[in-house]
Amino acid sequence: MDFDVIVIGAGAAGMFAASIAAQRGKKVALIEHRSSPGEKIRISGGGRCNFTNLHTSPENFLSDNPHFCKSALSRYTPADFLALMHRYGIGWHEKHKGQLFCNDSAEQIITLLRNECATGKVYWFMPCKVGSVSHSKCKFVLATEAGELHSAKLVIATGGLSIPKTGASDFGYRVAKRFDHEIIPTRAGLVPLTFDLSQWQPFSALSGLSLPVEVHTCSNASERGKRVSFYEDLLFTHRGLSGPAILQISSYWQNKGSLDINLLPSINLGRALIEKKKQSKSQLGTSLESYLPKSLVQLWLKQSALWEEASTRKIAELNDQLLRNLGSTFHRWSLTPSGSEGYRKAEVTVGGVDTRQISQQTMESSKLPGLYFVGEVLDVTGWLGGYNFQWAWASGFACGSSV
Repeated sequence: MDFDVIVIGAGAAGMFAASIAAQRGKKVALIEHRSSPGEKIRISGGGRCNFTNLHTSPENFLSDNPHFCKSALSRYTPADFLALMHRYGIGWHEKHKGQLFCNDSAEQIITLLRNECATGKVYWFMPCKVGSVSHSKCKFVLATEAGELHSAKLVIATGGLSIPKTGASDFGYRVAKRFDHEIIPTRAGLVPLTFDLSQWQPFSALSGLSLPVEVHTCSNASERGKRVSFYEDLLFTHRGLSGPAILQISSYWQNKGSLDINLLPSINLGRALIEKKKQSKSQLGTSLESYLPKSLVQLWLKQSALWEEASTRKIAELNDQLLRNLGSTFHRWSLTPSGSEGYRKAEVTVGGVDTRQISQQTMESSKLPGLYFVGEVLDVTGWLGGYNFQWAWASGFACGSSV
């Protein structure tokens, strides 16, 4: 069977690229190895799909080639996808910091994409596994469970390694290598961080506790040596730390790097305690509980003989320097994760196909004309909060418009 375009991978980027190309009159085949499309769409945002972010900009993305994403993001914006949502009458709401979710269900996004593919008369092969991909005489030849398929153009939209239960695999990277593309080393991103269990044991008692923090990478821990920070909620777990603050910083965290966490970013705790002692007769521990969760305060004070001894004394009896020093321990909690929960719990894959070998206007390979890469398989990783879906729409649109 011959096609103008074959797209491998019916996720967000793959379905969108296929629909755009097909609506331009191309004969498009879309191949998906699972029995249903858009599995990561289906489970995202608690089943309501955080489908974009109003504040999307290139600064919200990581890449070894940071300027690559600018062109595609500027040509297909959150407003463009919202216009498509409006056409289908899909309700949405803003939850937090520009994050947009469906009012009802993520299934609405999948239905939208399938209908867009139907409008262009996309040919579906699903479930259908691809055995091999070769290129000869300006044609791609795919050996599949549905037989041999041929096309002049091939789009790889197979995603990364995150959440294997959704069918994630290294297929896209293997195709890229097959045609001489470099792969930026991959790792789990937007993922909870873990700690040595013996070291973490005292803190495991805080499992389930959440509080707003500011978390920083130390200067040598992030990519390109930049200090990165996020102000979000942190969640204690039995094995380590999670919550939006940790998921965000995890994409920048490098193995063996340390983190600085400000557990009370809204005020200067040392200064507040010094002011408090002027009119308070309460003990230090009780005073601290005015600002921080009781369970955290009690555990924190037990970690140091000095603080534990001071905690039972009235705050008015303690000198200012001691209060400043205590405050600074909450403002700069330095710790070194031993690892992460890995691809099993990662929302994205950091790294991927090197974008220096890809056209930023069309997503076409400079190594092999006719070969395209879109979405998560590329070395472009968005922050938490809808940015990765916006990259899927933008890269899919760039590819589908030009393929």
